[in-house]
This record gives sequence, C-alpha cells and structure tokens, in this order.
Amino acid sequence: MAVNNQSTGSCLCGAIKLTVRNPGTSIGACHCDMCRKWGGGPLLAVECGSDVTLEGEDNITLYNSSAWAERGFCKHCGTHLFYRLKETRQYHVPAGLFDNEPELTLGLQIFIDEKPPYYRFANETPALTGAEVFAMYAPKPER
Repeated sequence: MAVNNQSTGSCLCGAIKLTVRNPGTSIGACHCDMCRKWGGGPLLAVECGSDVTLEGEDNITLYNSSAWAERGFCKHCGTHLFYRLKETRQYHVPAGLFDNEPELTLGLQIFIDEKPPYYRFANETPALTGAEVFAMYAPKPER
C-alpha cells in the first residue's frame, strides 16, 4: 500500500480510486450514533489530512452530515469513502478502504459515551466523550 508515503484504495466496484499522501498510522474509532448508523458499527478511520486525490469524483455522492462535515460514498456500490471536514478539507478514510492493510494501530476512540454495550475493543486507548470532541474540534462561533 505505502509507496513513498503514498497509499491507494478504491471502492468496492472500482468506480472511485483514491490516493493519499502521508496518511496517518493510527486508526480512530468513532462510536457516535451517526457513524454507527452509517456503517452498522463504529467508523474505523485513518486521518489522512487534505492531500487526497480522488479519481471518478462524478461517482461520489456527498451527504452533509453536520454544519462542519460531510460524508462521501460511491453512488454505485455504496462504499463509504470518507468523512471530510468542510472548512479544512481534512479527510478521515475508513481503514478497510486501502488496497493493502497498512501498519496501523488503534489509537483513539471518540464519542465513547455513545458506544453501545454490545461490543468493546481489547486495545486500551485514549477515549473522548462527545462533549470533549466538540470542545476540541467543533467550529467556534463568530463574534
């Protein structure tokens, strides 16, 4: 997968290909109600910054999931492609989307207060509540 700090991936049907320069090495797990509804479980994603190239963009459908973020998926096969912050254009890409399994570790869990009791990860990681996530990342109101 990684060649010169570059990773590639594609959707299930191959209509969309992505290239990420300098992807993160840690997986973040989001347990929020929206991510679990979107994918049927927690979103396991790699922070990929804004240096992401998408081929086949006309096959991407965007869903504005909040005032600050949108989610992209393939309009043909339904593959979840990214969670993207609108202001900074920073991508969080599902770990399973990459062509080869990279050397990743589970490094953080967010919205831990929304995690249902029917699953838990064996890895010990830092865990943030929804309020802590919003305090750190939500856009601040203009004055």
